[in-house]
Amino acid sequence: MAEMKDAHVIEIPVDEEHQQKLLCSSSTTMDMVSSAIQHHPLMEISQSPGHLLLLKLWQREEDLFGRRIARKETRMDSIKREIFQLCCFFLLFHGFFLTLLFTSSVRSDVHVCKKKWWIPSLLSVSTSLVFVFLVQIKLFRFWKVWTQLQREKNDNRALSRCIQELRMKGSSFDLSKEPLSGKRMKSSSVEIKWKPLIWCSQYLITICLVCFAGLVFPASKLILCWL
Repeated sequence: MAEMKDAHVIEIPVDEEHQQKLLCSSSTTMDMVSSAIQHHPLMEISQSPGHLLLLKLWQREEDLFGRRIARKETRMDSIKREIFQLCCFFLLFHGFFLTLLFTSSVRSDVHVCKKKWWIPSLLSVSTSLVFVFLVQIKLFRFWKVWTQLQREKNDNRALSRCIQELRMKGSSFDLSKEPLSGKRMKSSSVEIKWKPLIWCSQYLITICLVCFAGLVFPASKLILCWL
């Protein structure tokens, strides 16, 4: 069995010339790798103080943009909840008001109701105006924060593109280049926007509340004088 194992062993002689070729190929490969690392854009940036400082400043500014965007999104969600609560209170008030008005009109004298119908109507209108005013203020704040949020997102996208370009170009990047603002980044296509339509779409909730309050006013008079 030992002779059969020795018979299958093949010794390949390696001369000095072959060893030198292997060493040369390995050294060439290492030189190519080191050269590629040296000419990599990130390595060029690390070796250039100006480009490295610019990259750190832009990364810090990008982080600040992200924090501001997160805060504004949280603020918008909070305003949405406040508007929803005000609308719920508005509907609950009018539901309770009409119910109370109906029960009182059934038990009272019709002639007395005809003389004093303006008292509950005035109360309903005054309360409705207060709710509408509060909702309008919340909506104004919401769209103001939304405009600021869109501006922050546009500036953040412009800054991210500059950071990506700096990482790709390395030391060949122009240090005088600045991120474009959100207004200059807009496309050249002209969008036709009708301002009254935009205003109505933004403050549709206020319009609905005013219309509902306008229907409650004659309804209260109808309940008092004809039921």
